[in-house]
Amino acid sequence: MTESDFTPQLTADGSKTFFSEEFNELFHSHFGAKQESYFKYVVPTLLIEKAQLPLLRIFDVCYGLGYNTATAIQKIWQVNPNCYIEVIGLELNPKVPQAAITHNLFDSWNTDLINILTNIAFEHHIQTEQLKATLVIGDAREKINQVYQSGFKADAIFLDPFSPPQCPHLWTIEFIKLVSLCLQQDGLLATYSCAAAVRTAFLNAGLSIGSTPPIGRKTPGTIAGFSLNSSPHLLCLCQQEKEHLQTRAAIPYRDPTLIDSPSIIIKRRESEQQNSNLEPTSHWRKRWQIVY
Repeated sequence: MTESDFTPQLTADGSKTFFSEEFNELFHSHFGAKQESYFKYVVPTLLIEKAQLPLLRIFDVCYGLGYNTATAIQKIWQVNPNCYIEVIGLELNPKVPQAAITHNLFDSWNTDLINILTNIAFEHHIQTEQLKATLVIGDAREKINQVYQSGFKADAIFLDPFSPPQCPHLWTIEFIKLVSLCLQQDGLLATYSCAAAVRTAFLNAGLSIGSTPPIGRKTPGTIAGFSLNSSPHLLCLCQQEKEHLQTRAAIPYRDPTLIDSPSIIIKRRESEQQNSNLEPTSHWRKRWQIVY
């Protein structure tokens, strides 16, 4: 990553994020890094409601700057300061969370939380009377088995890679299946993506899915779990979304050995789409008058 990757950019809620030259995307939407973390991840996974429990476990897939973990910790302890929190984060590039600290992106947060995030970023671990957090550095496809074999089962999983076209290797059937194995039976997984290919991968992993309200984007997010209980934060799939899952857009990304390059994964999917008997996605867009 170049130095320009670590130029803070102000978002609508006053929080700052970075722009990735490598993926040609912001780490967060213009709506706001902090608000997106809260409404896209903390709220849908019911961490506020579950905060009265003595222990909560969070699996932050693509830790990035640390906003999702930071917001979760902050909100849980606002409800119950005695809740013990365990966090495992996966991150490819350790310079990203470190840059968030050195560029003072969390300066408006309380000192204790800044110290926690600093330890996570630079030491990759912190353990206190109320928190145990570990940041695992490396390709998430390699490290996911390490998390699974440790027996870690999360109450909440935050799945937050760059978009599927830019980062397809972290949205494949094979990877999402491994992620799902790290979820408690009553846990919830949240992501900002509503891509049909991603939702197909969740279904293939044995998860039920629903939508979360659009926050800072035109499209909704997705909530997934082995059993989705009724929640004020969950929206059932509408007819338009259901039909989307019957189009070629729903053909998932595949990475059988979990080592293929993004270009190979994309070409494999394109080939499968070209040979598919499913409805062309363009027909679905025309029927629903969807314009991108």
